[in-house]
Amino acid sequence: MDHVSMANLDACPCAGATLDRLIQPAILSLLSEGPMHGYGLAERLHGLAATGEAKPDISGVYRFLRAMQRKGLVRPSWDLSHGGPPRKLYTITRDGHRCLAHWVATLQRYRDGIDELLRAARKAMARQPAIARRVPGRKRNRLSAK
Repeated sequence: MDHVSMANLDACPCAGATLDRLIQPAILSLLSEGPMHGYGLAERLHGLAATGEAKPDISGVYRFLRAMQRKGLVRPSWDLSHGGPPRKLYTITRDGHRCLAHWVATLQRYRDGIDELLRAARKAMARQPAIARRVPGRKRNRLSAK
């Protein structure tokens, strides 16, 4: 079992590092609004809360798009309309829409489970000493420090 020190919680799944698994439904959701270029997708992904604070790695977005293309979830075409070099334009497929519908059901189950887990964790935290209840990254105001 890997041990994560308290000084390195950023590397722990508790910091949300595993949320990149939500990139596929995020891409499908964005493409359901209409065709997009990979770079535009990366920019829009940055605005989604599920992807965290860091900007998505553009090469990682393209890897996801290629994998999703192999699965038949997205289809690329060449965009020649802007006068520059051709760029790939990605469109969600019928299978992509079905996959997104499945993701919606799956994410709802996750959310329900996370809500239950949060209730249990908050209840457990309420029974712990004050030091354990401090949330990393949350600033305390001067009044609560007294």
